[in-house]
Amino acid sequence: MSATVEPSVADPREALAGLVAAARAAGADAADAMLAAGASLSVQMRLGEVEQVERSEAFDIGLRVFVGRRQAIVSTTETDPRGFAALAERAVAMARAVPEDPFGFLPDMVPSLADLPLDMDDGVEPDVGALAARARRAEEAARAIPGVTNSEGADAGWQRTVIALAASNGFSGTYTRSGHSLSVTALAGQGTGMERDYDYASATHLSELDEPETLGRNAGERAVRRLNPIRPATARLPVLYDPRVAGSILGHLTGAANGASVARGTSFLRESMGQRIMAPGLTVRDDPTRPRGPRSRPFDAEGIPTAPLAIVEDGVLQHWLLDWRSARQLGLASNGRASRAVGGPPSPSTTNLWLEPGALTPEALMADIAEGLYVTEMIGSSINATTGDYSRGASGFMIRNGELAEPFSGVTLAGNLREMFLHITPANDLRFRRGTDSPTLRIDGLTMAGA
Repeated sequence: MSATVEPSVADPREALAGLVAAARAAGADAADAMLAAGASLSVQMRLGEVEQVERSEAFDIGLRVFVGRRQAIVSTTETDPRGFAALAERAVAMARAVPEDPFGFLPDMVPSLADLPLDMDDGVEPDVGALAARARRAEEAARAIPGVTNSEGADAGWQRTVIALAASNGFSGTYTRSGHSLSVTALAGQGTGMERDYDYASATHLSELDEPETLGRNAGERAVRRLNPIRPATARLPVLYDPRVAGSILGHLTGAANGASVARGTSFLRESMGQRIMAPGLTVRDDPTRPRGPRSRPFDAEGIPTAPLAIVEDGVLQHWLLDWRSARQLGLASNGRASRAVGGPPSPSTTNLWLEPGALTPEALMADIAEGLYVTEMIGSSINATTGDYSRGASGFMIRNGELAEPFSGVTLAGNLREMFLHITPANDLRFRRGTDSPTLRIDGLTMAGA
């Protein structure tokens, strides 16, 4: 097995340039082409035995063409340049048959790319034995916890992806990203009283992946602690969100700050630019240039060079997430947040997103709570994007007299995201682990619908 994975063409940018040229020759006024090539390997272990080994390799090219203000997208897995002319002709014919889109077209010029030290590829490709050993260590650590009665297994994985983009406006760029992951799920108890919990980690560099024993112990201890949950009575309580679920609050925020939603008028923050939406001192950052970030990239899906963005700064909403189409609808310019599947159009999204930490420990954050909730898992979702109404199932642990107490489950948390954002207090325990990261969050005034 090769130590590296390369695209099936010698120079991806040269191949894409040829495809763009074929599109122009077929009658396109403008075009861009994207290539995604990669390989992945995963090993699933359960009860000490390998249950599944999966190796996959993928190679896809997408072509987007513009005829006036009409556009079409086609994709292929073929790498032979002799087929580019037919592919381009098909795309142009499709574009001529669709309605005009006054906002969907390529920028005339794209700035040159800076040489960013992103360090996204560690060059390490593990073999099946190494992944199996990693998964086994995690599962053994989970099963060693007293009270753990079974296991849903552990999964260790690796992937490497090459992305290339070329456009008729002169843009050409490529980057490579590696990824290593490990997850483990433990079961505690028996029969209908059984509970499960998990831990998970990922990193672009293997050297930064959490130790398997740490993940296994966490999963096992969490599963045991969840045994015999109660269902508390309906009340209005302060709630702490564990970091592994606190990122969902940031997801709701950036969904409302998505330029496409704002342009459609379906965001509850559509009239809030420049206004306070969070408590003073709170800052939400999105940074595609963070070294070794799981979503770092030197350019977005439209060839726009990337740069850090403070979506919220000192509690004030400062930016929408914009690709070119949503930016034009709003009379603005793209801020390099376009993402795109090979066979689909660009749309705005986040990269490495986080909420800056606060000053208090999680323990200090709950110290004054006589009765509250510490949420470790969310179940289902009912979010009204237009009004901000929030309703989600939750489980976790009761907070009593400032300390974690018995587990709970089967409750629903309800509120409105506008009010929730204004009442967030972050702890000081931020860790960069998943691409969307948050410290522990305290939100006062949520309604818990329980027994």
